Parts: sequence; C-alpha cells; structure tokens
Amino acid sequence: MNDKDKQLLGKTLWNIADRLRGAMNADDFRDYMLAFLFLRYLSDNYEAAAKKELGPDFPQLSADDGRVPLALWYANNPGDVVEFEKQMRRKVHYVIKPEHLWASIANLAKNQSDDLLETLREGFKYIENESFQSTFGGLFSEINLGSEKLGRTHADKNRKLCEIIKEIAKGLNEFRTDVDALGDAYEYLIGQFAAGSGKKAGEFYTPQRISDILSAIVTLDSQAPDTGPVKHLGSVFDFACGSGSLLLNVRKRMGPHGIGRIVGQEKNITTYNLARMNMLLHGVKDTEFEIYHGDTLLNDWDFLRETNPAKMPKFDAVVANPPFSYRWEPKEDMGDDVRFKNYGVAPKSAADFAFLLHGLHYLKDQGVMAIILPHGVLFRGGAEERIRTKLLKDGTIDTVIGLPPNLFYSTGIPVCILVLKKCKKPEDVLFINAAEHFEKGKRQNFLNDGHIEKIVSTYQYRREEDRYAKRVSMERIAEEGYNLNISRYISTAQAEAEIDLKATHANLMKIEEAIRAATRKHNAFLKELNLPVLPGGETRD
Repeated sequence: MNDKDKQLLGKTLWNIADRLRGAMNADDFRDYMLAFLFLRYLSDNYEAAAKKELGPDFPQLSADDGRVPLALWYANNPGDVVEFEKQMRRKVHYVIKPEHLWASIANLAKNQSDDLLETLREGFKYIENESFQSTFGGLFSEINLGSEKLGRTHADKNRKLCEIIKEIAKGLNEFRTDVDALGDAYEYLIGQFAAGSGKKAGEFYTPQRISDILSAIVTLDSQAPDTGPVKHLGSVFDFACGSGSLLLNVRKRMGPHGIGRIVGQEKNITTYNLARMNMLLHGVKDTEFEIYHGDTLLNDWDFLRETNPAKMPKFDAVVANPPFSYRWEPKEDMGDDVRFKNYGVAPKSAADFAFLLHGLHYLKDQGVMAIILPHGVLFRGGAEERIRTKLLKDGTIDTVIGLPPNLFYSTGIPVCILVLKKCKKPEDVLFINAAEHFEKGKRQNFLNDGHIEKIVSTYQYRREEDRYAKRVSMERIAEEGYNLNISRYISTAQAEAEIDLKATHANLMKIEEAIRAATRKHNAFLKELNLPVLPGGETRD
C-alpha cells in the first residue's frame, strides 16, 4: 500500500470514528476504535502465519454458518490443535482462538448477533492472559464493554458494538491492508484523537516531525555524529513513553533488527495500554520490548532500582518528551536519591530537571540522550540554576535546539531539545535557533523535511551559521552565569543596511527640484485664472 492509500485509510477510519462515537467524547471512543484496529492486526498476522504453517491443509473458504477457515480446521483436526498452537507460539509468539479472530467478530457484527458483546469480552480476556508468552494483563482494561455510553441495556450495548465493528470492517475492506498499513493507520488515528484532546494530548502523543528529530539524533554515532548512523543500537529507553511513538520512530530508523532492547515507562494506565498495543501492532514481538506501568519520578520500577553498579540497567540511547513543568511532591529524602544527589532536587513547581536527571542516570557513558523540555529550563533560577550549572560544569550538555512555537496539540509554547552525553568530545555547547524555521498551519505550525534535515545536519556536523547556529565556549557560558537562553548567544536581529549619505542627499535634491517644477507649472495655471499662487514655486538661484 502506498503512502497516499495509507493516509486515505487513516482518514476513512477517522471519519467512521467521528460519525459513530455519538454521545462519547473522543478520548473514550479512541480506546474502542484503536482496540478493534489492534485486534484486526493481530488476526491478520496470525491467519497469514497459520495459512503458511498448515499449507494445503488450511481451508480456502469460510463455512456456510460464518465460521472462518481456521475455525473449520480446528473442528476437523481436534487432536492436532495443541501442537499447532505450540508452533504458532514459537513462530509468531502468540495464539488467537478462531472465534476471537477479527473475521469472526466482524461476522457476528454483520449478523447483529446477540453473542457479540460476550465473545468480545472473552476474546479480550484470552489475549490479555493466554495469547502471548508473557502476559499482557489489563491490556484492554480501559475498554469498558459495559459502559452506559454504549447503551443502557445489554441488548443496546450489543447493538451499538455491532454497528461500530460493522462500519470499521466495511472501511477496512475498501483497502488491501498489509500490516504496515494498519500500523500507520493506528498512528494516524492517535494523531487525530490527539488533535481533539487539547491539553490531554501531551499525555500520549509527540508530533511525528519532532519525534523524527530526536530519533535521528540518537541513532547517529554518539561520540562522532559526523561519521553517520550507528549500525546497531543495543538499547533505547523512554521513561515517559506515552503511546510509544518515539520508541517506534527510533526502531523504524534502525530497522526491525537494529535495536537489542526497547524499554519504556508510562504512568497513565490508558496510555500505557496504547503503547503496548502500538508496539505489537508495529511488529515488535513481545520478547523484544518491555513497557512498565509506573511513576518515573518516584522510580517505582524495581528493574531500575538495582543498587549493584554492575547490574544496574544502562541504555545506549534515551529519548523523552515528559510533561512540561509538571508539579510534583518530592519526598524529604529525595536529596539522597542516586539520581539527584550530585545535582540537587528539582523544585515542586516544575519537575523538568527531575525527568532529565532520571534519564541521564540510566544513560551509558558512551550513550546519547535527547529530551524535549520547555525553554524555562534554560534560564530559570534557584534549584534549576544550580542543576543546570552542575550539568554544564560536568560537560554533560552537548547541544541546545530551540524549536518554533505551536508545534504541539497540548500547548502553544515554544520548546527546546537538549542533547546530553556523559562523555562528549567537544568542549563547547552548540546552540541551534530553529524558532523561525517552520510552516504555518491552520491549527498547529509544522516542520517540513527541509527544516528537519537542517536541524539534524547542523547537529551532526556541528556547523555554525549566522543567526542560526553557534558553538559557544564554556568560558562565555560562565560569563553569562550559566544561563542558556539562546538569544544570549545567537542574535536573530537583521543588520540594518548601510546608508549612502551622498547618494541619498543627491536623490533628495532631485525630488525637491521636481516638486518646485511642478509647483511653478501649477502656479502658471493659477495666474491665468487670476487666483492666488502657491508658495514654493520660486526659481532657484
């Protein structure tokens, strides 16, 4: 499927969602829509693998009673089912019972079956607890099949679900949907729901173009970016991963086998489930990623609290778009926390540096971290100034990139990207001011390919450019009180053109003479009419 068709598929599904959600708000309906798209993906992938595994034994047609081909094979080969499912777990890492496949569910919806709601409930439960080698408990916990927003009675709920699934199936059937197309459609829908969610969008969505910048930066060689991308990335970590789009963008750039471990953490339960679905839907096997539900600031993940330095997890790349200026309540003993004790604790009013220090703590010595933060971290005083100063004196801050305003659905403020390394070679800090390089959209501004390429290549080759990029020595930054406000180092003011006084004077003289000549001519007409003449028409001596 080409890019145009993929976008059309996304728009078709969005129009269905917009039409069918009725009394539901967009956030509620999002969970149903994306869950059904996820089920369609799992089913398509599973049936294709089953067809390959069974070869000529795989039935070609569905039964007259609506049972899908795999259901017929199960019925005709009961003694072989256990071994078949073992093979499927080895090859595709999961199993879906024939009655829970999308085609079976869509057939129930088409026939307005009273069993649809209960079959869905059973199917979701099976996928959560039994389908995969590792359990995905609570994967569908936010999809309330008993919600009164679907209807008051069981029959009303069943009828509404039949209507929704029938329309989604119809929309999908208009396209030849490969697995990549379904993944792209999922991402498109997340973006569309984010556009309608306002401030809530920041909880689960990083605009794709900004994600492109971060993923391009962390996949370049960390110590010598000018040599190009690395061939393999051992691990990547996003401690505020939302729907997982940043992690997936890094994987897309590296290729399906270019990353050893994909690790994420997310506090919001709904978004956490979206991220797990998003990983699987993009072909990341359950053994290739780990997304944890927990509070990053409290560091409540045992996996990360390993005290033995030899066993403590460290990552080659860290990417993050944490909530901006998030208010938090640091505990009294936070000053002794291994993440903060060398730098200090971020203020209650803004956890931005707490997030940054968390990611930095788990970064390998030769790794690279790219994090999106509000501009306030560059210049605010107090505890943040002390943390910023320590980071600069340690030589950890490599690059500061200022982005244009109004790029996010959740806020119109301009943001920046900080690139950090524990062992960086340049002794200066590169500043990139991309704030004026964007295209204006109806609702949000956006970055085109040229804007992104310019930012990434400027970082990669550490190029300086008037009014755009400058390498600043630590001595100069110290003179500025370790203030990283970009405008202190890169002036965007246009230099005024030099004025040629002699030429300007000659031009003014010509204009004055022209005025006098016109006045003399006009006065000649006035004299003929016996009217008073105008001053200024005298002959110059």
